[in-house]
Amino acid sequence: MKILNKDLGSYKLHLINTDKFKTITIKVLFHTPIKKEEITKRVLVTNLLLQSSKKYDSRRKLTIESEDLYSAEIGIGNQRLGNYITTSFNLQVLMDKYTEENNLEKSILFLNEIIFNPDVDNKSFKKEKVDFVKHDLMVKLNSIKETPSGYASIKLGEMFDSKSPFSYRIIGYIDDIDKIDEYNLYESYLEMINTDYVDIFVVGDFDNKEMLTLIKKYFKFKKIKKPKKSYILKNRNPRLKRYFSKEEIDNSQSILAIANPVYRLTKYERDYALPLGNLIFGGGADSKLFKDVREANSLCYTIRSWFNKIDNMIIIKAGIDKVNYTKAINIISKKLDEMKKGKFSEDDINNVKQELINGLESLDEDENAIINDVISSEILDLDDVKTRIETIKKVKKSDIVKAFRKVHMDTVFLLEGVLDEEN
Repeated sequence: MKILNKDLGSYKLHLINTDKFKTITIKVLFHTPIKKEEITKRVLVTNLLLQSSKKYDSRRKLTIESEDLYSAEIGIGNQRLGNYITTSFNLQVLMDKYTEENNLEKSILFLNEIIFNPDVDNKSFKKEKVDFVKHDLMVKLNSIKETPSGYASIKLGEMFDSKSPFSYRIIGYIDDIDKIDEYNLYESYLEMINTDYVDIFVVGDFDNKEMLTLIKKYFKFKKIKKPKKSYILKNRNPRLKRYFSKEEIDNSQSILAIANPVYRLTKYERDYALPLGNLIFGGGADSKLFKDVREANSLCYTIRSWFNKIDNMIIIKAGIDKVNYTKAINIISKKLDEMKKGKFSEDDINNVKQELINGLESLDEDENAIINDVISSEILDLDDVKTRIETIKKVKKSDIVKAFRKVHMDTVFLLEGVLDEEN
């Protein structure tokens, strides 16, 4: 696999050459500093662009064109990465040698149509289509509690720090929907196209010169833009005392979510020591949390921890019975203290090192994993894969302990199920 990064002024192009796939994958990534009041507009814009374009003025016509391009797959998604919101337009299409000549170019033109030629009249989106996506979003937001684990994550963020992007609901806000119309939504679209930072990623087996020509032909942006604000969140000062919050839900199972901010990590600790330590702590079926909270004490159905490097945060989530709430917190807290005291073995370290290395060595087997790694490398200035593997092998127990001593259990949220099992 070979990666060529080119700065084309108004956007960055990342050509990732590999012969492992029969498809070409293209991701056009828009990113801008996140503003809470603009999130709902961004969600509606992306939903609207998937419904129609000027040339293909219905969802059905978009689907037919996709099928005519040998089932080219188009997707759009929003995500928060630290201090930024990202919107990605994704295309995956079979290589021309498996379809017909110029099918790739036609597919890129199709992606161009969806991004740059929306169904617009008189400087506004069409009202009936805006009303449709607004209603659709309203229904989704009103049913948010039907996904308890996701809702618990949202509430945990808001309890941790309501002013931080960590708390923002990337799915949008009900209260903002009525403020949005076909005119200000089109203005929001134009702002994204004209002011967002843009990266384009291409993965597959192609000629770099030919691909560069195609990308330049179909993706043109007016302004030269360079990101200034850091992606990495800087958390507020740690609380002197843990904050506990509960909310009831009509469910038999409860969801426990815990925010553990990390402070003053070195780059080495962020990239190597803490990821390894988190795998030992709660990263899988062999972790301390899984073995002690679930298996040894039968206090939960599921439990896991995740370390988000960009948010400087370890999140713990568990599915529990509400009667086990206090016991579960006490054992989780105990296991965190044990990590800070180095109460884990060299075998534990070697096992998670191999797990992390295996993940890096298989990175080139999935197109999206490749792109996500390139994005992370850009944002976090990661070492190349070979260097990461060699550095992982050298991480010591003392490095993990030192990193974990910078982890603070701060906010505990319980989404408390109030239904009996029989109900």
